[in-house]
Amino acid sequence: MTSLDALVRSDEYPRAAKYDPQWMVDNCMGPNPLWLLEDLSRDCTFRPGMKVLDLGCGLGMTSIFLAREYGVEVWASELWIPAEENAARFEQAGVGDQVHAVRAEAHDLPFASEQFDAILSVDSYHYFGTDDLYLGYISEFLKTGGRLSIAVPSLHRELRELGGAPAHLRSGAGWEVLSFHTPEWWRFQWEQTGLVQVIASRAQPGGWLDWKLWCEVCAEHSPNEPVRQNSRATIPMLDTDRGELLTFALVTGQKDGSVR
Repeated sequence: MTSLDALVRSDEYPRAAKYDPQWMVDNCMGPNPLWLLEDLSRDCTFRPGMKVLDLGCGLGMTSIFLAREYGVEVWASELWIPAEENAARFEQAGVGDQVHAVRAEAHDLPFASEQFDAILSVDSYHYFGTDDLYLGYISEFLKTGGRLSIAVPSLHRELRELGGAPAHLRSGAGWEVLSFHTPEWWRFQWEQTGLVQVIASRAQPGGWLDWKLWCEVCAEHSPNEPVRQNSRATIPMLDTDRGELLTFALVTGQKDGSVR
């Protein structure tokens, strides 16, 4: 059994290490979002009072983290969780006055033009953002000079180069592995629009190890049966791959106001 104590990674993620490991496991819907967000914050600086859209926030861990750690005002948008449920979590966490729960689909967002200083998406953007036209849509909600930052499952080589998805990726991620791309792919896609200047597009060197550790802990300690099952199904994929292809991409772009 992998102990919950293994999640206290103060050297790598000192901010996330302050949070109760069981709380993180109880509120997860995928790879550890606080680790990804803490790493992503190296490229997208958060300042007190900023207005931030947390797009695809799941059960709101990242939104709570943003409010507590950086003092920003957050709009926590998620399709699959009722807004009332997330709002109750935010109140319980003591950030109900800073975090606004919203239930919305990523292509039908109820926000004003240039409402946000930053837009963040952790482990969700690949489900909708591989659409060539999506950056044009989401950037409308971002102020000129604001930053869009995403953390997504990633590959070191494009599947096209490999002649298709290897069997271990297919067995672990199914056809949805087609949404996994390299940091270079994301940089090219964003830069070609002219809508943003890419500040950073990088792969986590040990991203697969973080992913595996998180799955091992969730497989043992999550109260959510689908999360336990998904974690158990993902571990063999990561064990087979051992970082040869799989990691996470952390991508940040700054909106360029000269392009419309």
